[in-house]
Amino acid sequence: MELLAGLIEHLAKTPLLPVAITLLAFQGGVWLYQRLKRPPWLPPIVAGSLLLVPVIYLLPINYQQYYQGARWISFLLGPATVALAIPLFLQFHHIRAALIPITVTLLVGAPLAAGLSLAIAWSLGADTTVLLSLAPKSVTAPIAVSLTEQLGGLVGLAVGIVALTGVLGSLLTPLFWRWIKGDDDRVLGFVMGLNGHGIATAQAFEISAKAGAFSSLAMGLTGALTALLLPLCFSLIS
Repeated sequence: MELLAGLIEHLAKTPLLPVAITLLAFQGGVWLYQRLKRPPWLPPIVAGSLLLVPVIYLLPINYQQYYQGARWISFLLGPATVALAIPLFLQFHHIRAALIPITVTLLVGAPLAAGLSLAIAWSLGADTTVLLSLAPKSVTAPIAVSLTEQLGGLVGLAVGIVALTGVLGSLLTPLFWRWIKGDDDRVLGFVMGLNGHGIATAQAFEISAKAGAFSSLAMGLTGALTALLLPLCFSLIS
């Protein structure tokens, strides 16, 4: 037991242990997601996180050590996001046909996604640090982390809010879409990507390739616009 504890303590000082337990937790989340017949309220990232928390608590590793080691996985989120250009290319003719509605929806929806949440949090008395962490809630995790660090928010809080936003976006948007009897996967996908970033985009691909492509487009455009405007807005306000 002492040998095992010493080995775990040694591995905790390297990226190997954080990466290993993250991958194992995610695989466990995938297994649980498939076992429960793909419930939209429990995507693999959420199930994996629920499995990961007690593991980190039981192991001789604190959150900062885990976060520093697992940054290797966070780095791979960037190339994974770029790879979504492939379905975009395959659906480019649909995107070009809806260029004006896409532009209008983006310019209205992306500011509202951040602005409404900030207005509600401010009215409830949230302090500046919470507001800075809440602002990038509708963009994908790599952009959200970078913006939060730049603005001076709490990265851990921002990542949690981003994950929660993605889960709610992937769960509530299809329900609302069925309620209004929508029949255009392009609109559904774009709304999911604009509000729910990567988690909702993964759910959109399960609906159809067209919904997934438009969700990828919305996720990328929302991230780019938010990264451009959010620092500018906060600098003007401050």
